[in-house]
Amino acid sequence: MRCLLQRVSRAKVEIGGETVGEIGSGLMILVCAMPGDTPETADQLARKVVNLRIFSDEAGKMNRSLLDIGGGALAVSQFTLAADTSRGNRPGFSGAAGPELGETLYDRFCEALRGHGVTTETGRFGADMQVSLTNDGPVTIWLEM
Repeated sequence: MRCLLQRVSRAKVEIGGETVGEIGSGLMILVCAMPGDTPETADQLARKVVNLRIFSDEAGKMNRSLLDIGGGALAVSQFTLAADTSRGNRPGFSGAAGPELGETLYDRFCEALRGHGVTTETGRFGADMQVSLTNDGPVTIWLEM
């Protein structure tokens, strides 16, 4: 699985003008399942995300995790993270898991975040979504399991 983390002071996702997920301080997480990923992969990725020390401590050093600050997570499925741009100008997405596996692993990842005690909001798998956020830092990190 792949994800793109953005440390945020706020983030929300809308579908058709309706807010379906919103957080304050925490992580905006774009998530992509890949062929061969398993439920255990989703669990490992969630564990890494919640423990990654990318929030500032009292000295201004990145030394605190999402768990340490009690932050929220906004997880949005994003198959385009599997884009292959090696040929031509149109990306290919055959590197992403199919919709059934993708949705199953996305749901598992979100449940794993919740299992760690993180308030987790989501988008809607497969929907056309509008995401807005304020990147804090800015801090943006790519993770792959």
